[in-house]
Formats: sequence, structure tokens, C-alpha cells
Amino acid sequence: MAQTKRTIKKYPNRRLYDTEISSYITLEEVRQLVMDNEDFEVRDAKSGDDLTRSVLLQIISEHEDKGQPMLSPQLLSQIIRFYGDSLQGFMGPYLERSLQVFLDQQTQFRSQLNSLMGQTPWTMLNDLTERNMAAFQAMQRGVIETAAKVVPPATGPARGGKKSG
Repeated sequence: MAQTKRTIKKYPNRRLYDTEISSYITLEEVRQLVMDNEDFEVRDAKSGDDLTRSVLLQIISEHEDKGQPMLSPQLLSQIIRFYGDSLQGFMGPYLERSLQVFLDQQTQFRSQLNSLMGQTPWTMLNDLTERNMAAFQAMQRGVIETAAKVVPPATGPARGGKKSG
């Protein structure tokens, strides 16, 4: 039997209603669904519009406001600059792949740290950083090659000015 997505309804009063447990929940409880890898969607209770991204961005915003922020003003500014840019469509997949490489490396690092045999953590961290940089550079080359296929190269100066003679 296929598992269906859990549906959270968002009402005009900003309350969130979890249809699976038939109860109102908080934004922090939605965050816990994310942490638990629950498959869910947030829908406007009246229109049925998908509000999942909006609610996830709200969770990120609230967590950025407290504690130690993960996203610096410089990073946020760079992301904003990509909106409307010709490469906007590449940014999301690029960030997703970058984060996946980071998560894979983190898992590998934790595994190696648990089976530490005669190596210092710094040696392992240096090796992991080198492999991570190589993977990241290979991924960047792939994105640039893909972008080059989509965006035609510049054609150079227009023909037909003064002739040198």
C-alpha cells in the first residue's frame, strides 16, 4: 500500500491543522515533521493552494532570527541576486547538489570517525576536505558545462565599423 502525503491545512487565522491527527499544531511541530523526514504538504484550507514552501521558509526565517544563524547576510544577498538572472534555474539544483555532497561527506566523516584506527581527527578532516573540494569542483564544472550548453557564447563586436586602411 502506497503511503500518502500528510496534509496540513493552514487557515486564515494562521493556524495549522494536521489532518492525520485531527489537531492543530504549531510551526515547531511542523519543523519536527521535517526533522523526522515525514512526507507532508501544507495547503490553504480555503483555496487548496500549496503553501509548503512558504511555511518552510517561515521556519527557516524564525530559526535564523534566534541562536546562531546559518545564512549570512552576504549569502542571502547573493541568493537574492540570482532571482531574475538567466542562471536562476540552475541555482536551485546547484544548491541541492552542493548540500547533498556536503551531507554525503558528513556521513562518511562520521563513519570514519567512529572507526578511527591510528589516525588523528585532523588528518581525517584534511583528507575529507580534499575529497570534498574535488567533488565540489567536479560538480561546479558540470554546472558550468550545462550552463554553457544553454546560454550561447557572446558573439563579439559588431561588424561594419571603420575599415583600417
